[in-house]
Amino acid sequence: MGILLTIAAGVLALDIASKALVVATLSDRPPIRLLGGLLTLRESRNSGAAFSIGTSMTVVFTLIAVGVIIFILRTSRRIYSLPWAAALGLLLGGAMGNLADRIFRFPGPFRGWVVDWIQVPDWPVFNLADSAIVCGGVLMVLIAARGDRTDGKVQAAGPPPRPEPPRPERRQEHPSGGGRG
Repeated sequence: MGILLTIAAGVLALDIASKALVVATLSDRPPIRLLGGLLTLRESRNSGAAFSIGTSMTVVFTLIAVGVIIFILRTSRRIYSLPWAAALGLLLGGAMGNLADRIFRFPGPFRGWVVDWIQVPDWPVFNLADSAIVCGGVLMVLIAARGDRTDGKVQAAGPPPRPEPPRPERRQEHPSGGGRG
């Protein structure tokens, strides 16, 4: 549980710090193009979910984030796998980062807009929390495909072994050798 919470706290701290820096330096400023336009830094506010889907459903996304956070925290006590702890830590930190925006940013509690600021060509603007959520999700798929379980054991590839059929019970013979008499 320690690794999971450490990663989540690190993601949350980096996300909050980066958004504070972006709001302080990029608000009301034209986008900054870097690497020949491969990376653009711009301040953008998103009231919806990924790709600005559901912009009128901010409260619903807030409740979903709270549910995800509660689920991960409850599940974390049973995680004995370092890869699963890392993946869930990324997911938890990202969910908390965007939830913080939804709670504390304009236009008000549980309706706040998420600050996005990273843009690559042909992709919507996103933030560090979004990146952590996506990386955590991809990592979870890879871990599961590899057969790693949350309890730290590895499931063998292929279908689970079939149980052996029950063996017929052998009759005990009488000690005199003649069976029952």
